[in-house]
Amino acid sequence: MNTANGADELIQAGELLIRPAQYTAVARGMVMVLSRREFQLLVVLSRAPGRVIPREELYAEVWGGEMEKRDRSVDVYVHKLRSKLADALPDWRFIHTHFGFGYRFHPERSQLLSNSATTQ
Repeated sequence: MNTANGADELIQAGELLIRPAQYTAVARGMVMVLSRREFQLLVVLSRAPGRVIPREELYAEVWGGEMEKRDRSVDVYVHKLRSKLADALPDWRFIHTHFGFGYRFHPERSQLLSNSATTQ
């Protein structure tokens, strides 16, 4: 279910549930501990699945201003968010890098884990 009307908005991405109005992300029934910026970044990305979002646009949405040249804030927070998502859901990938462009939210099962499970 992916609705976009405020208080009852629920974004489901694989085994991840995001409730923007309640500031919660739930992975396999466990509430994730995310910083404010990590959560905002997750919401912005997950509301546009499959779309490559430029770093500058992510910065404007999450930090509320214009990104300066050489600012790595978006990259640092994407790294932190990816780490937390990988800890909570190690067999899923959510955020994909498009070098020179930005990031894309596309939930998919990790191929590495899927392949190793089938060879055992």
